[in-house]
Amino acid sequence: MDLGFCNVILVKEENTRFRGWLVRRLCYFLWSLEQHIPPCQDAPQKIMESTGVQNVISGRAPGGAGEGQVSSLVKKVVQRILGHIQTPPRPFLLRLFSWAMLRFLNCLFLNVQLHKGQMKMVHKAAQAGSPLVLLSTHKSLLDGILLPFVLLSQGLGVLRVAWDPRTCSPILSALLKQLGGLFLPSEANLSLDSSEGVLARAVVQAAVEQLLLSGQPLLIFLEEPPGTQGSRLSALGQTWLGLVVQAVQVGIVPDAMLVPVAVTYDLVPDAPRDTYHAFPPLGLWTGALAVLRSLRGWGCSHRVCIRVHLAQPFSLQEYTINARSCWGSRQTLEQLLQPIVLGQCTLVPDTEKEQEWTPVTGPLLALKEEDQLLVRMLSRHVLNACVASSAVMSTAITATLLLFKHRKGVLLSQLLGEFSWLTEETLLRGFDVGFSGQLRCLVQHTLSLLRAHVALLRVHHGDLLVVPRPGPGLIHLARLSAGLLPAFLSEAVGACAVRGLLAGRVPPEGPCELQGIELLSQKELYRQILLLLHLLPQDLLLLQIWSGLASGQAPAQRLALLRPRGCLSPQPCQSSYCYCQEVLDRLIQCGLLVAEENPGSRPACDTGRQHLSAKLLWKPSGDFTDSDSDDFEEAEGRYFRLSQQSRCPDFFLFLCRLLSPPLKAFAQAATFLHKGQLPDTESGYVEQLFRFLQATAQEEGFFECADLNLAISAIWTFRDLGVLRQTPSPAGPVLHLSSTFVSRDNQEKLEQFIRQFICS
Repeated sequence: MDLGFCNVILVKEENTRFRGWLVRRLCYFLWSLEQHIPPCQDAPQKIMESTGVQNVISGRAPGGAGEGQVSSLVKKVVQRILGHIQTPPRPFLLRLFSWAMLRFLNCLFLNVQLHKGQMKMVHKAAQAGSPLVLLSTHKSLLDGILLPFVLLSQGLGVLRVAWDPRTCSPILSALLKQLGGLFLPSEANLSLDSSEGVLARAVVQAAVEQLLLSGQPLLIFLEEPPGTQGSRLSALGQTWLGLVVQAVQVGIVPDAMLVPVAVTYDLVPDAPRDTYHAFPPLGLWTGALAVLRSLRGWGCSHRVCIRVHLAQPFSLQEYTINARSCWGSRQTLEQLLQPIVLGQCTLVPDTEKEQEWTPVTGPLLALKEEDQLLVRMLSRHVLNACVASSAVMSTAITATLLLFKHRKGVLLSQLLGEFSWLTEETLLRGFDVGFSGQLRCLVQHTLSLLRAHVALLRVHHGDLLVVPRPGPGLIHLARLSAGLLPAFLSEAVGACAVRGLLAGRVPPEGPCELQGIELLSQKELYRQILLLLHLLPQDLLLLQIWSGLASGQAPAQRLALLRPRGCLSPQPCQSSYCYCQEVLDRLIQCGLLVAEENPGSRPACDTGRQHLSAKLLWKPSGDFTDSDSDDFEEAEGRYFRLSQQSRCPDFFLFLCRLLSPPLKAFAQAATFLHKGQLPDTESGYVEQLFRFLQATAQEEGFFECADLNLAISAIWTFRDLGVLRQTPSPAGPVLHLSSTFVSRDNQEKLEQFIRQFICS
């Protein structure tokens, strides 16, 4: 409370206008009646009269005597499509919903934390006149009803939520529309030459335009619903975001303010036990039974906390103008990495990787190609800001320590010290944590939440031994630990890159003193970092690394162009040189690398102010001729060593292991190339690889790699790398080995290339 946080679900007598013993018993009900709900008119007549809809109707209706009759028929079709999209919200249902949510959340959670300063910032952005579009992560199906409740309680009005039709039954969809929900009609995904599809897309676009004109805030989820396998970025979210971008570009509204939103949980309450299948559509009675099960299974002693984070709003118009000036050339992963994997060349192209795993749906296909690219860049940019602003919860820290530092067990007294250390390291990197309190009570509460995945054994002197349960429970710890990865991502990439450099020089089982003797050139480090960035999926890194040659601008200016005014979140769009230098700086700051003076080279302490001012500072307009390649040449004479401090070897291994689940899964997928049955459909080969990962996990004990999402990611990466080829068939896409990787030698080269980044 002293830091400006409030518990949204803590409603007392003081939160109402009344006082007395009866008010204390009815404060939830009185509070819901006092909530301000502005009128929400969807203006169906205005949607019917919009230019886009009228153009489609006039194009469909033939001339002559029957024109009026056909127009009337089309009008009914438009009304039917509009009914599938939305209905006017009902104030009575909204107040009833607020009262029910307040009781439900208080039964299920300890608190829902929100910072008052962030809410004040969003209110200020709303008062500027531009419509608010909130772009959020999607960790739970509960997000879609939690965020509208939170923002309504804070006076932001009725939040219109873009729901995924796959997650709701028709009855539940009808109820959610009464509460302000939006649904994309199935006709909008029809082909571009379909008349029904053209009309549906025009109606959806007109509905979004009227929504923005009315000033109602819109919530779009950028991630796929929980339980969905495959791409992390939501195709439906990109579709709704594309409609907003199009409305701003055509001038329906002059601008829109985008607000990155993140919701983090200690534990996701509706996480399915079987994480390998998507949620079935949630019905009204199914949802009610799920609520009762949640209330029964989550006792008061095991309730979790929620943290809602609102990042700084920024202008869509400003981002669009600046982003277009920074587009450059793109190459496929096959062009970037395959020659290096096969040993045909050593130079890493300084170019952006072209890797799009999110399918493009009908409404987004109707946009121009450059607008589609803008939407994809914007969605990844905002999701990066959401993830960077997410609070790290106590369960993520504890799971990371148990999985990557103390897999064989740790005493509770030692775990307390490690928890405190990792919390401090997280805060030092500018990431927030979503907990407070006495250290021992906090860790004990966290262990009670993880009771299904850890065993507590009492030892002498009254201490406890905390041991991760072997088996599939390690997968759940790995999923929880992913919440900490963004805080240490740069250092983890750098540590794995250093491991790749040392792989060919020092045996993996060799002593740390031998590793500290080796000189590491800055140019080699840059190369290894780029190789690893190209190998890892963009869905994991959420980075956009592109060439300095592409835009013809100095790195500092390109970064300034892509940074929305006042935006405090890390930028996912930057040059490769700048990101490599950032990774190197992080390794030096945390003490893992020490600058080494090489005879005949310029001292490492010489920062070269004149060179930097000529290279990286602003230049007169039209004088953007330098490229980042010169900086790579300058880096050739700088050298580093691994630090020999007592804490460094353990910290180095810890950072390398943070990226071990995807890297080990990729390496095992390379091993499986000569064991799998190909050709096979994509789903069939995914099932084959997943069974192999499970069998390997049983043998080696690394269950965090036996994840279906990692299997899909490995196959899609190999497809982009040119290891697997895909051909269409009536049963779906069929995969087969490419002619290049039929050779066992090339398969071993691929596996060796991946394993160089893995620290055993």
